[in-house]
Amino acid sequence: MAWSFSIGTIAGTAIRVHVTFALLLIWIWLMHYRIGGTPAAMEGIAFIVAVFVCVVLHEFGHIAAARRFGIKTPDITLLPIGGVARLERMPEEPGQEFVIAIAGPLVNVAIAAVLIAILGSSAGLEQIAGVEDPHSGFLARLAGVNVFLVLFNMIPAFPMDGGRVLRAALASRLTWSRATQIAATIGQGLAFVFGFVGLFYNPLLIFIAIFVYLAATAEAQNAQIREISGSVMISDVMITEFATLDRSATIDDAIDTLLATTQREFPVVDAAGHFEGLLTRDDMIRALKEKGPSTPVVAAMRRGLPTIHHRKRLEESLRLMQESHSPAIAVLDGSNRLVGLMTHETIGEMMMVRAAAPGRFRFGHLRQTGSRS
Repeated sequence: MAWSFSIGTIAGTAIRVHVTFALLLIWIWLMHYRIGGTPAAMEGIAFIVAVFVCVVLHEFGHIAAARRFGIKTPDITLLPIGGVARLERMPEEPGQEFVIAIAGPLVNVAIAAVLIAILGSSAGLEQIAGVEDPHSGFLARLAGVNVFLVLFNMIPAFPMDGGRVLRAALASRLTWSRATQIAATIGQGLAFVFGFVGLFYNPLLIFIAIFVYLAATAEAQNAQIREISGSVMISDVMITEFATLDRSATIDDAIDTLLATTQREFPVVDAAGHFEGLLTRDDMIRALKEKGPSTPVVAAMRRGLPTIHHRKRLEESLRLMQESHSPAIAVLDGSNRLVGLMTHETIGEMMMVRAAAPGRFRFGHLRQTGSRS
């Protein structure tokens, strides 16, 4: 999602467009231009814009439902294969997820119903189904797209809305992690089907297959992290051996520390050990290029990063990292001195250990097993 830019904000949610969206517009323009010249190409572009207006309305269906449960949505990103609304946090109850997931497709049902009502008897099933036929009516094709969006999104597999509906149903009887794993496995299997079909019919399906597979895998990993984060304390998994930078240090000093360690994030502390900011590898390289090696680290460090007490649970640090988009969180003791760091790499390593010894990993530690005589 890094290759995206904002085109505005609606009701507190930023609308972002991925750069690959331009490739779709170019492809649509060329395809329609070959059929009917510039007028047909302009109509093709207008149709795609109308489709993505429907996609945005679909995502705002999710947003409206999420806000009923106190969940904010910072942004929506439009991709060539649809939109992605980023929730501030996951729903806490299966019933909440069901409502949020079903709200998007219901918006498309409403749009299709309105368009079909406007068309009346002038649009038959063949016209509505002829989405790819530029000679079909504009509104009939748009109605057909919304019907397709409903059917596609309700496929019971991640990352489609149907996968979330399936997880909500399964989570009423199974654990959240197990329900997610089932829906994600179906999604990964569906991705292989899309990729295989795309090899012979439509290359766009290969792109969709990659997106579906990666999204399903990420969803399964997030569920596993969520499952154990409620029982793990930050002090059990935080980094405790790391290099720090004094607030009086320069970028030259920071570079020496960077080359002497494997760290990518360096806390900046005062003489008493209080956390003042974070200097990442990218920050120091940028400062080195733009301002020179004598630049103080306090001029290049990131301020205002979230901090957390070391006796809090891991799930709280995950929430802070997600909300702040921070590469790390400073862990403090009762005197507000820096005692540890939480990073995405730390969480990844914890998950690898748990995967290698699933029966022995408890509360952030490996249980010792007695030897048999």
